[in-house]
Amino acid sequence: MKYEEYRRYMQQTMDLGSAVALLSWDKEVYMPPKSIRFRAQQIATLSAMAHNRFTDTSFGESLKKLKDEQTLTESQRRNITLTIEDFEKEKKLPSSFVEELSRTTAEANHHWALARQENAYHQFSPHLKKLIQLKRDEAEMRGYADKPYDALLDIYEPGCTTQFLDSLFGNALPQIIQLIQKIKGYEQISNDFLYTAYPTDNQWQLGIQLLKNMGYDFDYGRQDISAHPFTISFSPEDVRVTTRVDENDFSNMTWSCIHEGGHALYEQGLPAEEYGLPLGTSASLGIHESQSRLWENHVGRSMAYWTYWFPLLKEKFTSQLREQDSKSFYHAINRIAPNLIRTEADELHYHIHVIIRFEIEKALINDQIDVSGLNDFWNEKYKEYMGIDVPDDTNGILQDVHWSHGSFGYFPTYSLGSFYAAQFYAKAVSDMPNLETEIQQGKTNALLNWLRSNVHQYGRKYLPNELCKKVTGEGLNVDYFLKYANEKFLDIYC
Repeated sequence: MKYEEYRRYMQQTMDLGSAVALLSWDKEVYMPPKSIRFRAQQIATLSAMAHNRFTDTSFGESLKKLKDEQTLTESQRRNITLTIEDFEKEKKLPSSFVEELSRTTAEANHHWALARQENAYHQFSPHLKKLIQLKRDEAEMRGYADKPYDALLDIYEPGCTTQFLDSLFGNALPQIIQLIQKIKGYEQISNDFLYTAYPTDNQWQLGIQLLKNMGYDFDYGRQDISAHPFTISFSPEDVRVTTRVDENDFSNMTWSCIHEGGHALYEQGLPAEEYGLPLGTSASLGIHESQSRLWENHVGRSMAYWTYWFPLLKEKFTSQLREQDSKSFYHAINRIAPNLIRTEADELHYHIHVIIRFEIEKALINDQIDVSGLNDFWNEKYKEYMGIDVPDDTNGILQDVHWSHGSFGYFPTYSLGSFYAAQFYAKAVSDMPNLETEIQQGKTNALLNWLRSNVHQYGRKYLPNELCKKVTGEGLNVDYFLKYANEKFLDIYC
């Protein structure tokens, strides 16, 4: 097999995966409500075909021979090395298992959406129980050095372990809580005006404007409505985002758009010539989340950003914002208070949301707790960590889509992403001293170009911590986030 044959083979395999992704996108956006049975079958069939093609023994043998080819460039050799690693990992999963997992996931996601509408965890729990058993089985097939959960963490963040996260969160959480306690000593900020009536159409138009301003290319993408906002990519030339709109909560859609826009910019910035190959995919989910969290928080919740956008916002929502100015708006959108919904959490309590899910996932996959009554366990954790009562399942255990997708091990990447984002943004400001002045003028192209050059173009060439070192000169260092958070929120509250 020559390199060009390898490229074609990989791209054709990716084509199957992209077809699965398209069916999955349609399932969550436009599919008729009673069409799940055959849609689940279609997704399962194509997923198994893609898996069989990628793990074909003859392909594996060709990869080993191609690895020794002397004419390969550095990038080509890296693609082959990573493909061999992926081949060895995926070969551990039987085709029958991949098909069953794909079908179960499609069905579980459908029943999660119905249970969420009905505010009834018990309607989803049988499907969740089946999914968890499959993910435990997957962990055993993949193998691990210490904990079964480690095998699932590695899918989303290569090399990440339970032990590493226990240490990271053990260091960061006390300092985050300390800052929260310090803020409690100051007068609370009012944000009531964010929860009045904001017409859906006007919110939607704003979201489109914000995405375009960030640099999201609608010639290669689109935005739609879904139960839970997400980004999906079929290629760098077809990257789609979804959002949700609550007429009585301005924050719900606005920062969902910016967050998903950050994900989409990463996908649109990956090298199109590497489509289907490892270097055409993201470094990790933690790095992916760094892009969304950087845009959502360091840009989208900054005073510089709303210096430009608030006058335009006030024109669109005159009555709602009549008594506000850009400073009061900035303070309101950065109010620190415990809340029920992770995607709507402030930048400090957000990590407590993540840690609750991390602890539940560890216990589930390591077979320490059962699915039955898990909603009660969830509610107890929220009372313990946040001091708040969860009123129902929709605002509690059913709020996130991830478990219905079988994405166990994903949630920690949100915190990892926030920590990477703070480190990357500090470096961007260091490299471009006028960056925040440009953001005040509504110009974000310099930041996007910096991210394209320093992060996006490399795809999966480097491991996450290697990429972090290349970008910032050091590995992941949570002190950047803690410094940013202390400076920002003490300035707002003091």
